Amino acid sequence: MLKVGLTGGIGAGKSEVSRLLVERGAVLIDSDRIAREVVAPGTPGLATIVETFGEEVLAEDGSLDRPALGAIVFTDADKLTTLNSIVHPLVGARSAELEAAAPEDAVVVFDVPLLAENGLSGLYDLVIVVDVDPATQLDRLTRLRGMTEEDARARMAAQATRDKRLAVADIVIDNDVSLPELETRVREVWEDLAARART
Repeated sequence: MLKVGLTGGIGAGKSEVSRLLVERGAVLIDSDRIAREVVAPGTPGLATIVETFGEEVLAEDGSLDRPALGAIVFTDADKLTTLNSIVHPLVGARSAELEAAAPEDAVVVFDVPLLAENGLSGLYDLVIVVDVDPATQLDRLTRLRGMTEEDARARMAAQATRDKRLAVADIVIDNDVSLPELETRVREVWEDLAARART
């Protein structure tokens, strides 16, 4: 099994890269998806978040109001640390279960948005960073995700710098390119990963 950490700043295009890797045969363990599962209605994770941050982080249907929680934590480093201390252990436990279920010769890709921030590169055989210019990130967040420029900048500032992410990279995938160019690059990376997994 080859354990690959996949990361990149918000709006860099990690989801597209992970989708392309899965198409080629990778087993994906998506931290964001798991992070949503572990705070779904009725979970201990959601109960702890409500206890910590108050009822205002709940939507009318009883689910987590992610924008409301984001507005609280992305402008306050201490509150963000508190949220991470609740969610990360739950995500880690579920990720370990999924990893244990993967085939022995698999390329297991862990999509980890905060890999650089949390010093997690040592957990993986290698780290892939999806890299884009910060101006591209800002454009994608405002144009494609509908964020205000202020909110987008705050989210970007809450993450590791581009230099810090690149410092942990074994492989860099430049996503300031067209989709066909990205697909070609991901295919090259996949061939390398698959060869490493076989050895």
